[in-house]
Amino acid sequence: MPFRAVAGHRPLLELLARATSRGTLPPSLVFAGPEGVGKRLTAIALAQALNCERPVEYPAMRVEIGGAAPVPVMHVERGGGAPLSTGNDACGECAPCKRIARGVHSDVLILEPEDSGSIKIDTVREAIDRTAYRPFEGRRRVVIVDEADALIVEAQHALLKTLEEPPPSSVFVLITSRPEVLLPTVRSRCHRLRFGPLTPGDVADVLIREHGVPAPDARAAAAASGGSVGRALAESAGDANEARDAAARLLEGAASSTDPRRRLDGAKRLVGSAGDRDALSRRLLALSSLVRDLGLLRSRADDRALANADLKPRLQSLLRSYDDDRTLRAFSTVDRALSALDRNASPKIVADWLALNI
Repeated sequence: MPFRAVAGHRPLLELLARATSRGTLPPSLVFAGPEGVGKRLTAIALAQALNCERPVEYPAMRVEIGGAAPVPVMHVERGGGAPLSTGNDACGECAPCKRIARGVHSDVLILEPEDSGSIKIDTVREAIDRTAYRPFEGRRRVVIVDEADALIVEAQHALLKTLEEPPPSSVFVLITSRPEVLLPTVRSRCHRLRFGPLTPGDVADVLIREHGVPAPDARAAAAASGGSVGRALAESAGDANEARDAAARLLEGAASSTDPRRRLDGAKRLVGSAGDRDALSRRLLALSSLVRDLGLLRSRADDRALANADLKPRLQSLLRSYDDDRTLRAFSTVDRALSALDRNASPKIVADWLALNI
């Protein structure tokens, strides 16, 4: 999984590629961001880039005028015409790259929670002991701590000195969706890279390309995924399509009537009879994706930027009711509803408030 095969996160990937090629990579890193957005894949790609036998140039991305999808270019020109290097990427084909991808490279250690759900101090001490020696077969030893928030306090304390003064040939990468759980002293010793959610288009591409999900189901799952491939994979196609349809019906109902009673009826359909918090969250994420697409249609963006291109006719029928200001307010309203739901607000109250304000 070289950098170029990781979906999204282009600025972070270019930063890592440049730092790898120039020898300026910090020895202690925290990859922080939502679950299922590619943090672990990026850490594996970094380990490959550091140990690849036949590194290649990482392609920069240029966005075409008119909203077309980004296309790769091999370098960016400076004002004087000299090429600006984009950094190194792994070839993905040499023996070290393949062993790292399979998880059997002797110099790439991956620590993750045990059956107890935590990472114990003995596991950390063993990894630290191994970093005291020169790499066995590669140029750099890479220690990846997946779900680093599962490190028990004693294990985090054991890491402190090593994170502050890592051995010259070792790199530590701590992966977490909850960086606030890490000790402040651990966070202060690491450079943090913040990973955001993937775009629905990126999620759908991964589902189609790497998991064989049919395109309509992939788009539906991506729309309700909140930018997480992991979350999209956990959803059934039926649930994702149902969430998207419920969200579209709410928008259509709000566009056709200002009657509070009719809007509250739409809220009942949105939340469902069981008042399931997770189901409402899926529908709100799908709603957010639809409102985003409304904004794109209003700006006449390229259709390839739409997360719900198959619903374009339904969305176009809403454009008369959703001008730029209302679309922006609707997006903000959905975001506030998701935040309220995360803070344990009643699903029914959240749905009612949303229906009255969208």
